[in-house]
Amino acid sequence: MLFQRVESEGLAHYSYIVGNHNEAFVIDPRRDVDAYLETASRSGYRIRYVLETHRHEDFVTGSLELAVQAEAELWHADTQWDYRFGQGVRDGQTWEVGGLRLQAIHAPGHTPGLMCYLLYDPEGVPWILFSGDALFAGDVGRMDLMGRERLPEMAGLMYDTLFNRILQLDDGTIVCPAHGFGSICGASIADRSWTTIGLERKYNSRLRYTDRSAFIAAAQLLERPPYFNRMESLNIEGPPLLGTLPVPVPLTPDDFAVRRDHGFLLDTRMELGFGAAHIPGALSIWLKGLPGFAGWFVSYDRPILMVNETDDDAERAVRYLIRLGYDNIEARLAGDMLAWHKSGRESQTVAMVKVQDLCRRLDAEEHIRILDVRSQEELDEGGRIPGAYHIPITDILDRIDEIPKDKSVYVICSSGLCSMIIISLLRAKGWNNLVEVLGGVAGWRSKAYPLFEK
Repeated sequence: MLFQRVESEGLAHYSYIVGNHNEAFVIDPRRDVDAYLETASRSGYRIRYVLETHRHEDFVTGSLELAVQAEAELWHADTQWDYRFGQGVRDGQTWEVGGLRLQAIHAPGHTPGLMCYLLYDPEGVPWILFSGDALFAGDVGRMDLMGRERLPEMAGLMYDTLFNRILQLDDGTIVCPAHGFGSICGASIADRSWTTIGLERKYNSRLRYTDRSAFIAAAQLLERPPYFNRMESLNIEGPPLLGTLPVPVPLTPDDFAVRRDHGFLLDTRMELGFGAAHIPGALSIWLKGLPGFAGWFVSYDRPILMVNETDDDAERAVRYLIRLGYDNIEARLAGDMLAWHKSGRESQTVAMVKVQDLCRRLDAEEHIRILDVRSQEELDEGGRIPGAYHIPITDILDRIDEIPKDKSVYVICSSGLCSMIIISLLRAKGWNNLVEVLGGVAGWRSKAYPLFEK
């Protein structure tokens, strides 16, 4: 038998390829589909079906791409929307794959037409529930995607789905959700790689609201990234087919300089390298941070020009970006910043200070303006800096006028990575008196300014 979970870094997205007797199906594939094709080919399986649990909001689905390349049937949920591809799934519909039976279970709440898929073993015993964004380890799917006005309605549907359908399954049923720890599709998904109905019944705090009214009252509005609308549109209309992974053209410094005025300059190196030297106007998002932050700050309207450490980094960056619908990845700088400097072209630096030095200066009673860009959750977990001004990283563009241009501002986050995103963003908009705090709050040791909780 074939069973493999494919994890997409940064997005905390899980997809699955499952098969038996040389036939397989894939649930919720990502857009770069080579992992499924290679697994099936290597194991001697033919992918017969590609199924979606719901219209995804946080990434571009690879269902259409995989169905075309594998010549498989494509089935989508949320049939209330006008899909331009595939066939709509019906509640209770079944598929036979290599002697295994898969059954659709209508599970509204996250979206109106979400479908879970229950896999039966060869003996006909309910075995694995592919729960999509209905049930996670330690959490349930967010219920606010239809807007504030429909939140009570969607929460009521989610309650009915969980308590009247999903929790009717046996405790030993394995739960395979569409997301894991770190996903923005839930409020507090647990860092538990695998789970079961029994484990969730016992440990999932959201399932303790056995009263329907209390469950609805506890539903909350969560942060909604601006790129969600684009993902929703692409996942209904069908994204452009890729065929193969795009390869950005490696350009000499001269050619790169000619194109940069018309492109969006993205630097995926670590914060220390960016701070030491970068091309003016570049946005800094470290490589592993692309899945979480590109959709907030990278333009969809201009061709992307990249600066990467290595060829492998460039390929990983392309994968991360296409999963978010960035198809205009045009070129990358050949030879990294070394080639740029050897060509005699201008670069910029960022003033940087180690967090320990900043703490010593504060202890010496120096007056320093600190901008803390951590999220509310990070503040609650890590503590606050006395006197620091707080603007969450995802609110910066809406509150940019609150940041002074004529005074030095020390920008801090949990580690130093997110603060460099903000500094690069502000530098490109005319802020020049910004200082990066290396190490972030993780290294905070101020005696005069100890972190406090509230």
